[in-house]
Amino acid sequence: MNSTVWVFNAAQSGFPSGVFTSMEIAESWILANQLTGTLTEYPLNQGTYDWAVANHLFKPTKPNHTTPNFIGRFTSASQTHFHYENDTNN
Repeated sequence: MNSTVWVFNAAQSGFPSGVFTSMEIAESWILANQLTGTLTEYPLNQGTYDWAVANHLFKPTKPNHTTPNFIGRFTSASQTHFHYENDTNN
């Protein structure tokens, strides 16, 4: 079983348009449809904030760093991710 999934977010989209069990499957779909956006690897059964804290990639240092709004919007540049523009991996 995979411990991560790959999520594709099209440019200027507020919601993902695909979730995949492997980068290869995701990239095949992205290229076949000539999509522009970002493909990001996410941990399963763990929020990105918790993942980053557990892996020492982020340390809460301000009071707002533990608020629901901050945690709910948290993303990490440390997550493996790839950018695509009209089917070209950048």
